[in-house]
Amino acid sequence: MSDEESVRRRFKLINGMLDERLRRYVAAAEALAIGRGGVSIVSRATGMSRGTIQAGVTELKQPARKRTPAGRIRRPGGGRKRTVDLDPTLRSDLEKLLEPATRGDPETPLRWSCKSSRQLSAELNRQGHRTSHRMVVALLHEMDYSLQANRKTIEGASHPDRNAQFEHINRKVKEHLRTKDPVISVDTKKKELVGNFKNGGREWRPQGDPEQVQIHDFVVPELGRAIPYGVYDLGQNTGWVSVGVDHDTAEFAVATIRRWWYSMGRPAYRQAKRLLITADAGGSNGPRLHLWKLELQKLADEIGLPISVSHFPPGTSKWNKIEHRLFSFISQNWRGKPLISHQVIVKLIAGTRTTTGLKVRAALDRNTYAAGLKVDKQAIAKIRMKPAGFHGDWNYSILPVASQT
Repeated sequence: MSDEESVRRRFKLINGMLDERLRRYVAAAEALAIGRGGVSIVSRATGMSRGTIQAGVTELKQPARKRTPAGRIRRPGGGRKRTVDLDPTLRSDLEKLLEPATRGDPETPLRWSCKSSRQLSAELNRQGHRTSHRMVVALLHEMDYSLQANRKTIEGASHPDRNAQFEHINRKVKEHLRTKDPVISVDTKKKELVGNFKNGGREWRPQGDPEQVQIHDFVVPELGRAIPYGVYDLGQNTGWVSVGVDHDTAEFAVATIRRWWYSMGRPAYRQAKRLLITADAGGSNGPRLHLWKLELQKLADEIGLPISVSHFPPGTSKWNKIEHRLFSFISQNWRGKPLISHQVIVKLIAGTRTTTGLKVRAALDRNTYAAGLKVDKQAIAKIRMKPAGFHGDWNYSILPVASQT
């Protein structure tokens, strides 16, 4: 039997019991035992590279104290270096690519990229880096970016000015936060049936004693539905939610913003000179609603501050920060609990807390808001609206009427 065949048979018998270090040493010992040409013979028999076997030979010839320590596979510092360690500018260049496409909280821009990992990888390669989309994903995790970025990009990529609008919103948010002026994100949470109905999620209860709820989910006329409209303050990490009982209208939306301002906004921003609202492009706060703008005009006149509004492009409402910084935690807080009354809903919303310090206040709004109200031309003419230079349909300011003295 040839040396090569003997080595192959012995190595096959013990290979499954060897880690990388011992495999290297066994191959090196076989090569030394064969003598001249042993490295090549062992390489063919085991499939290991000549370089690895030669490294093992070198280690075996060294004093025991200089060999790879027991319990380790490689010597300290050994092994393939990470690309990010060999390319010191890779991380910073990736950060630069993301910066224009992120939106901010009080400290740093909100870590949701609106570019896919493949696009980022391609751009980094064009800049001279050697990377892949998988490496970009790993780096994004390390840099505290969310995987939701890629999913949201695919969902909302249809509008050609989508990313440009995100960049515009990012700049506006950072400008207002820098001058300590309030920035709020607003939206309507999903309407909820009020009553003893099943609510998604689970909570701790004695084994075999689940909460008993109705089999069918039909509107109870005397209870109706709950309409939570929320305001999330980016600078303070606080939220206000009005729980409506009538219709989700622009009048209800601005009434909620008004209640937030007098309850939470004005005490926190005594020196405020302006207010920025980020909202989605539909529902009770849509950019095409004259009633929304008319109600904002009333609010601007009342508080004496210009109100700027930036809408997210169509199909990207889930990017609105309130969705992830307020509504998602409310849903977690009441999961598994039947929403048996409006008062219970208010208490569950107000009891929402997070490890990052989120505080929420809530109140029931029993007012009625007529649906389908039309705004006449005379009222529209009184709206002091100033469209922005970029997409004035999405970005505009409502200026207060100067007080008469």
